[in-house]
Amino acid sequence: MAKAAKKITLSRSRDIPFNQLERSASNVRRIKTPAAVTEMAEDIAYRGLLQSLNVRPILDADGNETGRFEVPAGETRYDALELLVKQKRMSKTEAVPCVCRDPNSGILAEDDSLAENTLRRALHPLDEFRAFLAMRDKGMSEDEIAFAHRTSKRVVAQRLALAKVSPTLHDAFETGEMSLAELEAFTAHPDHARQEQVWDALQHSHFRETWRIREMLTETSVPASNKRARFVGLDAYVAAGGPVLPRYLFDDEEDGWLDDVGLLDRLVTEKLRAVADEVAAEGWKWVAVDVELPYGHDHGLRAIAGSFPELTRKERREREKLRKEQERLEADHAGYDELPAEIDERLGEIEKQLRAFERRPAVYDPAEVAIAGVFITIDEDGELVVDRGWVRPEDEPTATVDGDAPDADVDDGGDRVQRAVITLGGESVEPEPEEDEETIKPLPERLVAELTAHRTVALRDAVGANPHVAMTALLHKLVRDTFKRNTSGAAVQVSVLAVYCREQGIDLKHSPYATSVDERGAGWAADLPADDDALWDWLDALDDASRMALLAHCVSFGINALYERPNPHSAMGISEYGLRRRMAEADRLQRATGLDMVEAGFRPTVANYLGRVTKPRILEAVHEALGEEKARLIDHLKKDDMAREAERLLADTGWLPEPLRLVAEEPAVDASPEADGEDVALPDFLAGDAEEEAADADDDPAVLVAAE
Repeated sequence: MAKAAKKITLSRSRDIPFNQLERSASNVRRIKTPAAVTEMAEDIAYRGLLQSLNVRPILDADGNETGRFEVPAGETRYDALELLVKQKRMSKTEAVPCVCRDPNSGILAEDDSLAENTLRRALHPLDEFRAFLAMRDKGMSEDEIAFAHRTSKRVVAQRLALAKVSPTLHDAFETGEMSLAELEAFTAHPDHARQEQVWDALQHSHFRETWRIREMLTETSVPASNKRARFVGLDAYVAAGGPVLPRYLFDDEEDGWLDDVGLLDRLVTEKLRAVADEVAAEGWKWVAVDVELPYGHDHGLRAIAGSFPELTRKERREREKLRKEQERLEADHAGYDELPAEIDERLGEIEKQLRAFERRPAVYDPAEVAIAGVFITIDEDGELVVDRGWVRPEDEPTATVDGDAPDADVDDGGDRVQRAVITLGGESVEPEPEEDEETIKPLPERLVAELTAHRTVALRDAVGANPHVAMTALLHKLVRDTFKRNTSGAAVQVSVLAVYCREQGIDLKHSPYATSVDERGAGWAADLPADDDALWDWLDALDDASRMALLAHCVSFGINALYERPNPHSAMGISEYGLRRRMAEADRLQRATGLDMVEAGFRPTVANYLGRVTKPRILEAVHEALGEEKARLIDHLKKDDMAREAERLLADTGWLPEPLRLVAEEPAVDASPEADGEDVALPDFLAGDAEEEAADADDDPAVLVAAE
């Protein structure tokens, strides 16, 4: 017969006056923490006693209850209550909720004390986060939550941020798939979809460092410490409607991220343009503006020296007063490991004011200002940098036959004028002519450079796939070198020095021909031995077909069909004759390889052509490809809409911009050095209408874009 289960009897609870309670020698917690007692006392004063004391009756020698009770479990609470009594914040006769153990139960007092301290289960962090969020949602402020739980406001803010992470990530943390540090990293971006996207990419990865998670979450944002953000100012960005991701609460590195990069860049551009307009009014010939000026941007330019006006007596007194204050503050705090915040701030202000005396704008000779230019940029701290007084080689004054300097630009009234050419990021900021004009202007040089980058990579692919043409091109170049023939502007540069397409559109790297070149290179790279000696033996053992294929691939990287601005004044530049020679040789290679840019995969798009030219150019393209009727269908549209519609219409027509067309074969180019002159015409797509250019020359000065 089954034995009946023993009936469980719970200890009864009762309220006992505090002055009838006393400490128990059976309590296993012997090491006391005064701060914990104080914190517990404040919590009891705030919310009352949440957990009863575990007590036992004290018996006399005959085993009878004495009316007093010992506290074997809950001594910290007892000490906190005692502290409140001593502070006269609680009466010593205040009834205390207690659970009273039967002294004859057979359970030792030490057993109760140990069990209370070891069998308790800590709250899961996620439950704590959600509890803080629930209190916040029910009206408690972060300060009130921090006070109620004896913690800092920063800790409360951290817990609330963790509570607002995507529920999907909470589930991963609860099941142990994600660590607490990783969950903290996901608070860097508040968008749940973005958090889940990054988690999907990383959850099975061995590289789940917290910095990597944060980097992926904020890769489309700009940190507040970025020089562009400092230059514009966070207040100005927010005032313009820019969203700011909340500050990451688990370190002190950043003050947040600016999430609308397009808006930030527009604000930077507008502010730089305003500065450029002010500087241009000083009479400079050109003003080049860029957030990042390239290394060596002033190479080959001549710096002109300006003079600095003497300080007035008042300015000298003010400067001396600032220096003395600086010396006094530094002397008074020489022994400090860290300066007080207000002293450090004041020293920074003094340094900035002294720097203003040292960086006063220089005064330049007006005659030199008329031929010189200015670079404007932003330094790493977000401070504006205006670097005045640089003369380009082509702007150096030259004497006429009579020995006089050439005339400056003259307006209708006969006064000398100077209109600065302002460029921003290498592009002119001058307003484009009215879109409704019928005249077709020459293509922008940067666009031509980008289009010819397409042709260069496509030719590289075509030559790399045609060993016969590659060998012929190689021999042609080697024979000209060996017998000292003229090689100026050669389209095959087989040092082999890989030609980098510096000017390129965003679509080039994804083009079919660029992909083909990369795949061919990756195939050869996988086969090549790493050791140089082994490489020689490997090449020596290749069959003729493989040797020719590898040779063709290597030769193809010397292909240069790029347009660049002729600059005979520079040792590194190319003359107009050299440019024509390069393009003629590129045409010959294209004919020899049978390269068709349409078959190779080029299509005119808004990004690579149609959005970069004027409306007359767009209409001309549609007219050439589809006829006058189709062109009339879109001639009423705005520029952006016209470009998008033209992209759709031209998609399968095989139409190409002029720089990508294979021109008809012409007579051989004169290779004599005398041909390298200024009277050699540029291609038609750059030259434009001769009469139109002549008319424009009467109205506007001929200028070059600085630092392009």
